[in-house]
Amino acid sequence: MRVAAVIGSPVEHSLSPVIHNAAFDALDLDWRFFAVAVPPGRAGDAVGAMRSLRLGGMSVTMPHKAAVAAAVDEVGSAAATLGAVNCVSWRGTVLVGHNTDGAGFLDALRRDEGVDPAGRRALVLGAGGAARAVVQALAGAGAAEVVVANRTAGRGAAAAALAGPVGRIGGPADADGCDLVVNATSVGLAGDAGTPIDPTRIGPGQLVVDLVYEPATTPLLAAARARGAVAVNGLGMLIHQAAHAFRGWTGEDPPLAVMSAAATAELARRAP
Repeated sequence: MRVAAVIGSPVEHSLSPVIHNAAFDALDLDWRFFAVAVPPGRAGDAVGAMRSLRLGGMSVTMPHKAAVAAAVDEVGSAAATLGAVNCVSWRGTVLVGHNTDGAGFLDALRRDEGVDPAGRRALVLGAGGAARAVVQALAGAGAAEVVVANRTAGRGAAAAALAGPVGRIGGPADADGCDLVVNATSVGLAGDAGTPIDPTRIGPGQLVVDLVYEPATTPLLAAARARGAVAVNGLGMLIHQAAHAFRGWTGEDPPLAVMSAAATAELARRAP
């Protein structure tokens, strides 16, 4: 049996075990995936354990993404630019850190929603790790403009810089002229009735993506749909970024429908 794990603190809420174990079972692979709580400051020990135990793969969530980037042997281009790793795989005897968040976001747009960001204007709300991955990915996919709105101007400028010449700092008002609006803030998480922008700035012809997926329908998504926009949550990004990791670990094409169904069922089970 090969073993893979997700490390984080906290990590008990992670959907990764459900998603990956469903995929292993569907393909009849002798793999198991576990969630392992690793205290802050101990990510290097976890990478060392992966070496010693020859774990088949590792997913990484907060607060360890930067520390793991420093502990592996090599990092991929996206991870190097972002300074953050969300999965680790083997290449022979070398541990390679990757960041699949941006690729997962693009796959969710293209494969699930039929939207190609090339030539489109996008507004990204927030400047944290997920926002930075989305900004970088959109620019790499040929977006005409990537506007970053963040409460802290310095962090917003740093995130916008990841988009190169098509990136700039803006504000919620920029939603008016954007084809794509992405909420990468925590506003709208379970129990939060707020929206990160005024919904009256959203309307038909726009795609609104809220990277929050629990609850499945955030106040922003409900408001966007009421105003005629297409609105989706972040579950697609979660599934597709996991699919990239799965392929890197096993060499197999991931069963996306199985992974999505497993995640959806688990979220329904957790719902109050």
